[in-house]
Amino acid sequence: MRSLGIDFGDARIGLSISDPLGFFASGLETYNRKNLQADIQHILSLIKENDVNTLVVGLPINMDGSQGVRVEKTKEFCAEIQKFSDVKIVYMDERLTTVQAEKMLIEQNVRREDRKKVIDKVAATIILQSYLDKK
Repeated sequence: MRSLGIDFGDARIGLSISDPLGFFASGLETYNRKNLQADIQHILSLIKENDVNTLVVGLPINMDGSQGVRVEKTKEFCAEIQKFSDVKIVYMDERLTTVQAEKMLIEQNVRREDRKKVIDKVAATIILQSYLDKK
């Protein structure tokens, strides 16, 4: 059984997947959002295709520790997934993961326009790896 990492955003969803033993996370894709129904179906198909039993979802907590609108939207999205799947959902604090992902991509000399295409996938990988490291 695998875990699927999710970096949920308004325009894109970064996705990562664990290896079957649950030691390592790797980037899967950056999904460009269409509409809620299509987005949910895409996640459900990934869950089925990859034998996923846990979703590790980045929770966009504010820097002061408060929970804002983005947290609500993320939890609402996950509640929709739960209507169609019994997959376990774990929330991870995602503060600064995008900054960390950006820094990693800059260090690897990825061009600015190319970074935009993969940053969400890299952030999802960081979120998932953080979870796997704590298990």
